[in-house]
Amino acid sequence: MYVHFDGYPDSKLPLLLAAYQHRFAGDLEAMARHLIDDVEHGWDELGTDLLDGAPEALRRSLTGGDEYPSRQITDVIVIGADDTAERLLVTQDGTDELEWAYVLHPHGIEVIALQAYDRGPVVPWHTDPRSRINAKPGAWPPDSRPPVISPRTARRPSTAASPATPTPRKTARR
Repeated sequence: MYVHFDGYPDSKLPLLLAAYQHRFAGDLEAMARHLIDDVEHGWDELGTDLLDGAPEALRRSLTGGDEYPSRQITDVIVIGADDTAERLLVTQDGTDELEWAYVLHPHGIEVIALQAYDRGPVVPWHTDPRSRINAKPGAWPPDSRPPVISPRTARRPSTAASPATPTPRKTARR
């Protein structure tokens, strides 16, 4: 399904991963229905409503506190005998000037840099949405590891007692 605004993986992939994990609770069929089947023409923008059900800290981490709704394309003008506007489905043969495509698979999201490749690596669904994601097309060749770096987790302070710090010895004066 076509999405008009900002299709780069560093913005779309975290949103899609978080939506799968939280709003759709791992139900890929429900997610596909919402994003593809229930859309009349296409999407202007995917919004923070896809983060419904996500922990507040994750929402803030992904959005910086901004909230904006998903918006479907509504200003479709049809010229001709048939007054029915077609859905803006993206197929392998119809990518035209698009730069990125995302294919939902049972095991993850395939990210395709369309200007360079006809397929791409799959990012597993369990990937942390806060991961750092490389948005350069050349970083997404097929059959490679996705250029996604998990966020570092803060080290927890040890509960074990730390060894006593040795007291410096005083040297005798001569």
